[in-house]
This record gives sequence, C-alpha cells and structure tokens, in this order.
Amino acid sequence: MLVNNSATVITLGGYLLLMLSIGVYASRRTNNAADYFLGGRSLGPWPSALSAGASDMSGWLLLGLPGYAYLAGIEAFWLAGGLLLGTYCNWLFLAKRLRVYSVCANESLTLPEFFANRFDGDNKHLRLISSVFIVLFYLFYTSAGLVAGGKLFETVFGMDYQWAVILGTAFVVGYTFLGGYLAVSWTDLVQGLLMAAALVYVPVVALQAVGGAGEAVHLLETLNPHFLTLWHDAKGAPLSAIAVISLVGWGLGYFGQPHILARFKGIRSAEDMPMARRIAVGWTLLSMLGALGVGLIGLVYVETHMPAGIDDAEKIFMVMVNALFHPLIAGILLAAILAAIMSTADSQLLVSSSSFAEDIYHAVLRRDAGEKEVVITARLAVLGVSLVALALAMNPDSSVLGLVAYAWAGFGAAFGPALLLSLYWKRMNRFGALAGIIVGGATVVIWKQLEGGWFDLYELVPGFFAAALAVIVVSLLTRAPSAATQQTFDEVEQLLQ
Repeated sequence: MLVNNSATVITLGGYLLLMLSIGVYASRRTNNAADYFLGGRSLGPWPSALSAGASDMSGWLLLGLPGYAYLAGIEAFWLAGGLLLGTYCNWLFLAKRLRVYSVCANESLTLPEFFANRFDGDNKHLRLISSVFIVLFYLFYTSAGLVAGGKLFETVFGMDYQWAVILGTAFVVGYTFLGGYLAVSWTDLVQGLLMAAALVYVPVVALQAVGGAGEAVHLLETLNPHFLTLWHDAKGAPLSAIAVISLVGWGLGYFGQPHILARFKGIRSAEDMPMARRIAVGWTLLSMLGALGVGLIGLVYVETHMPAGIDDAEKIFMVMVNALFHPLIAGILLAAILAAIMSTADSQLLVSSSSFAEDIYHAVLRRDAGEKEVVITARLAVLGVSLVALALAMNPDSSVLGLVAYAWAGFGAAFGPALLLSLYWKRMNRFGALAGIIVGGATVVIWKQLEGGWFDLYELVPGFFAAALAVIVVSLLTRAPSAATQQTFDEVEQLLQ
C-alpha cells in the first residue's frame, strides 16, 4: 500500500516543520538544567495532562492497538481497560504526592535523583543503577517509536524502510535536542489533540462506509463470532486466567514510567492535579475507544472492500485513511500517527538523556560540572541514545507492540513498586529501594526468557509483585531511615492534607 500523493506529502511535511519550529521557540525559553529537564515546573493542567497522555500512548495507539483489535476482536478491550484503569490510578495515587515530594526532596529533577534524595546519604549506587535501567529500557522503547515512524514514512513517501526510520528519527531528535521539556510538552499538547480527533473521526467515517453500526456487528458475527466475546480468543478458545491477567496487568506499568512521571513533577502546582486528572482520563478513554474502533471496523471494511486483505495488521489505520479520505485530509490524519510516535519518542529521549547527564555524568563522573555543561551533555546524550535506538529499529519486521511491551514491563516493575512505597511508606529505606529496582528489572529480563504454564504470564506482573516484596522485606531487615528522612516524610504528609 502506497499513499505518496503530493497533497498528503505536503501536509505531512508542513506538520514536521511546525514541530521543529516549536522546538526552536522553546530553545529560547530554556536557560538552565531545570528548564531543560522539567520546564521550570511551569506548565498548567492542559499541556501537562495531554503531554502525559500523548507521551504514554506512542505509535502503538494508532498502529499496535488497532492492529491487535483487527486480529483479536473484543479481546483487546481487556488491554484497553487495564490501561485506562492504570491511567486513573496513576493520577489519583501518585501524581500529587510525587509533585510535592520531588520539591521537598531537594528539588529533584529526575527519577533517580528523587530516589537518591528521598533516603539517607549520598546514595550514589541507588542513583547510578536507576539511571542504567532507564537508559537500557528506553533503548527498546524508543526503538519501538522509530519502527512505527519507519512504517509511516515507508507507506507515505514510498521510501526504503531503513531510510524512512532515519528520516523520522532526525525530526524527533531535532526539536528534542533544541527545546528540551518545553518543546516536548508543547508539541505533545498539539499532538495529543490531533491524535484524539483522528481516532474519533476515522472510525465514524468508516462506520458509515460499511453501512452503520448494526451492519458492522452483523458482518463481524459472520466473519468470526468469536470476535465479539470478551471470554474467547479469535480462534474460539476460552481466554485463560493467565491471558486476562496479562492484558489487564498492563495497567500496573504506569507507576514506573519515567516519561509520564516527569509530567507530574513538571506541573505548575499540586492544585492543578484534579483538573489534569480529568483531562488525562477523558483523553485516554476517547482515544482507546477510537483505536479499538479503527481495528474492528477496519476489519469489516477490508473484508468487504479489499478482498486481497492487508499484509500488516498494524497498518490498518493507514489503510483506512488512504481508502476513505481526500489526500489533503489523509495527510492531516496520517500526521496523527506521526504525532503519536513523536510525542513518545521525544519524551523518552529527553528522560534518558536527562538521566544520563544529571544522574551519571553530573552526579558520578563530574560533580563540579556547571548547569551549561550538564545541558550540553544532555543534548549530546539525546544524539547517542537515538543512534543506538535507531540501530535496534532497523529490522522492518519488528512489532511495535512487542517492543513496547518489553520496555513497559521493565520500567513498571523496576520503578513502580519502589516509587509507590517511597511515597506512602515511612519505614522504607534506601536498601529496600535498591533491592526493589534490581529485583523488578531482573525479574522482567529473566521471566521474558522462559515459557510454558505461568511463565506465559506477562513479565510485568511477576516483576511488579516481586519488586514490592523485595522493597518490604529488605527495608524491614535493615536499619530504619534517619530521623531527618522521616521528618521530611512527615512534612510532605502535612503539605498533602
């Protein structure tokens, strides 16, 4: 399938230039490390909420999730439901506490810096290991976005896949390198609105093309009645407890995603959290329903209008846009895919480069480095991380959802339990935090290599609970945190009341 219409190409090219121009403008507002990493904690609820949502969902929202619904049917609602619940719980239980505590913990800018400042002492090892996990898992996560970008540019411009990946990477790196957090958040605001609009508009038009909702349901039942049940897979086999827990368990990952957590720390005030939560949850619900609609209605459309089918289920959104819309409109809608890709890849590059610059370079290698030097190092790290992720993304057969699943599990298990308990449990200490991060990350890596029986469970779930157990057991077996650390915890509790 090749779009490559001049109107589409011009529209998409104009969108890319708009994002770059935002990056250039943001660079003029970026004066120090606090600006580059967290935008000076100056953003209101709308950009914070939509940036969190857009950076969360990535290209998999318009490629991976519709493709999954296209192949599996209503079964995909388990995954979407778990993610929606995770979004709500993340904003409800973690956002405000992290915003307040990150300020009280010596104005912590990055997640490893927060862990180090939350507990007694220098905590160089805790900070360093946290940073290593962040850089490692973001290589896989960022490469997922680059794979999605490669598929888009390959389809639109008719380019070779490898050159398509390189082009997409160049634009994302460009504005992230220049503008840091402000560029990422402002572009995410635009991109989040565009993604939601596209995911509502495309299935509505597609539904009309297949004859309405009733006809679509009838055709799905005719094609495969198992597509319309929550309790069976597409082949008619009952969904096992392992399958359901694995799908819903994706929601646990939210508590440990550094690129989402950065939005909580960067919001203007803790008082903005309730409004931001409502915006974020509403956006997620709308976008999820739209993505599932694209996959399900797209299946009906392909079966009734395209007898040859499609070669890649993850391209169903692009197929529908190309088939149903004028090239000019198609260019705008395809820009939504690019928005999804860029809004996550830019956030991941920013967080991983920030962690390298602040938590490895500044905290370990060059403690006397000035702010200008740290920002320069972060910008160079953007280039370095993007090059490695680019190498991982060069395989055109890579699955966007598969790459995201591994990185999502790694972050969720390594950081989720440690962060939650650090915000709610006064007795937790640095030894428990270190144990939780190591056990969570290691469990994901090891569990991923095993198969059969309960080893088919999504690695995030065992990793999350193993990490939580490690934090609790090790904290109780080692000495309690100092009086000063416990006093800071009490002060945060008072501020939150």
